[in-house]
Amino acid sequence: MDDNLDRDAADLWSTLFEIVTDGEKRLAKHFEAHRLTPPQFYVLKTLSENAGECRIGDIARDHHLTSATMTGLVKRLEAMDPPLVRRRRNQSDGRSVDVILTEAGEDRFVAVQRGLMDQLRAVFGLLPDAERRDIIAKVRQYFAVFSQQFPLERL
Repeated sequence: MDDNLDRDAADLWSTLFEIVTDGEKRLAKHFEAHRLTPPQFYVLKTLSENAGECRIGDIARDHHLTSATMTGLVKRLEAMDPPLVRRRRNQSDGRSVDVILTEAGEDRFVAVQRGLMDQLRAVFGLLPDAERRDIIAKVRQYFAVFSQQFPLERL
C-alpha cells in the first residue's frame, strides 16, 4: 500500500466533501434570498437552457423526479407574484404540458446567476491570472479522469 496515496486520497475526499456541503448551504441561502428553493431554481435553469420552453415530463426526467412532483414545483412557480412560469398544452401532443419561462422568471434566473457569478469573480479576482487558469485546468483534468474511470452508468 502507498501511504502517501492513501493520505492524499483521503485529503482530497475530505476537501471535496467540504466544498460540496458548503456550496450546497451557500446556494440554498442564495436561492432563499431570491425567494426560490433549489429545485425551483433548477427548473428555471432548465427552461433557460431550452430557449424558455420545455415539456414538463422532460424537466422531470432531467431532474430525476416524477411528473407529479414536477407538476407541484411548476404550480408553485406559476402561483408566484409575478408568475415565473406558465403552462400550456403541447400543440403537437395534447396529452403533454409545456412549461414556459415568463419574463419575470427569466429576470429572477438572471439575478440569481449574476449574484453567484459576482461572488465567484470576487474570490477569483484575488488570484493572479495564471493561478486561476491553473486551478481551472487542474479541476477539469481531475473531473475528466474521474468521469472516464467511473462513468455514471456504472454506479
